[in-house]
Amino acid sequence: LIPYIKETGFTHVEFMPLMEYPYDPSWGYQITGFYAATSRFGSPQDLMFLIDELHRNEIGVILDWVPSHFPGDANGLHRFDGSHLYEHEDPRKGFHPDWKSYIFNYGRNEVKSFLISNAVFWLERYHADGLRVDAVTSMLHLDYSRNEGEWEPNIYGGNVNLEAKTFLQEFNTAVYKEFGDNIITIAEESSDFPKLTKPVHDGGVGFGMKWMMGWMHDTLAYFKEDPIDRKFFHHKLTFASMYMYNENYMMPLSHDEVVHGKASLIYKMKGDEWQKFANLRALYVYMFTHPGAKLLFMGDEFGQTSEWNFKKSLDWHLLDYPVHKGLQTLVKDLNHLYRKETAFYENQFSPEGFEWVEADDTDNSVYIYLRKGKKKDNVLMIILNLTPRVLDYKIGVDAGSHWEIIFSSDDEKYAGSGVEPDIFREDQEEYKGHKKSISIKLPPLAGVVLRKKHMNVEKVKTINIKDKKESMSIKRSGNNKF
Repeated sequence: LIPYIKETGFTHVEFMPLMEYPYDPSWGYQITGFYAATSRFGSPQDLMFLIDELHRNEIGVILDWVPSHFPGDANGLHRFDGSHLYEHEDPRKGFHPDWKSYIFNYGRNEVKSFLISNAVFWLERYHADGLRVDAVTSMLHLDYSRNEGEWEPNIYGGNVNLEAKTFLQEFNTAVYKEFGDNIITIAEESSDFPKLTKPVHDGGVGFGMKWMMGWMHDTLAYFKEDPIDRKFFHHKLTFASMYMYNENYMMPLSHDEVVHGKASLIYKMKGDEWQKFANLRALYVYMFTHPGAKLLFMGDEFGQTSEWNFKKSLDWHLLDYPVHKGLQTLVKDLNHLYRKETAFYENQFSPEGFEWVEADDTDNSVYIYLRKGKKKDNVLMIILNLTPRVLDYKIGVDAGSHWEIIFSSDDEKYAGSGVEPDIFREDQEEYKGHKKSISIKLPPLAGVVLRKKHMNVEKVKTINIKDKKESMSIKRSGNNKF
């Protein structure tokens, strides 16, 4: 695992629940032993060793944590002392109709203490770097997956579980007070619940990040469409920019998207084999260059063709085929490009880090946006051509700016068609509100990344021999001709 993660360039691994659970097909999300590492994979010391080795190799560790529900097994928490000790007695509050499991009574101080102590336990004893909290939407909404009459409003007549909100605020306050910036908490939350990642002292819930579920659903829906019809769904890819700074977002392509008949990511893509892989490569460029942290489920980086099955290994033999090896190489290069180019992450959660250049070209299914670092000239331009046509495309840019192409998902080493993007013209004339324009050849079904060139300018003092007066001249160095 560790050499593979280092080679592919990922910064963290997130483990699905490793706490003890009785039912294999629950994948660990029905926990009975909240303080026990599951014996399926070894001893507690084995898990500690694994985490230590990941840390020695500068790889962070995030653990899935499930304070939202627990199963009714006799050896678990359900009716622990013969009464509803951990769960609500009222099934409208204490029973999950979807998962046939039981909901903690967050109004009891003893239950809150049990759960917050458990969070601290995994961060302190096992040195985890973060907790991803499962099913937060179900915790915060009294009417989650319930019909009218099947839930009881709160004291104000609303659907917010006030006790659960208070518990999550106390949980976040406790772990950040104990561990500071050394850890992060992440909420799996699919609604528009306000201020989820805002500080508790400002009325927020206090999470470090939130899964960007809307982005995930819109993106996958878009890439399932035939390119000829994508003009009708164009703004599924622009809509996220309307809310992407409301919270600190993580963009997830998780295990939930490749199970239960939903198909693997590669088979969600439209077209023949070449188009499927080209689409997925372009999707990854869009994902990696979009504001927000990134989460990719294992196997997605090389185009696993079958749905995930917890009973067996991934289909590593697929890497014998050029299209799968090429996709893996693309993800590796995107990871390393992301680490190298600070404009991708310096203003990750700030509006100063993003700007649309072209958001409305529905006819060509072209998207163009800038990512900006903290320094004025630290700027990247991302261009997505989401049709199978090669395009000659004109783009408005700032006066005096010059650009170089640093990445294309259509490169032959990624099993692309090998159409090389090329800036074949620069015009000093206004175009779409910009003082200058460039024209670029865009590969089909591809993402291209450009970097604003840095002009090395240095002042050189010179002597005018003729009149003996000192003057100043400017010496420019770089790839451009002056």
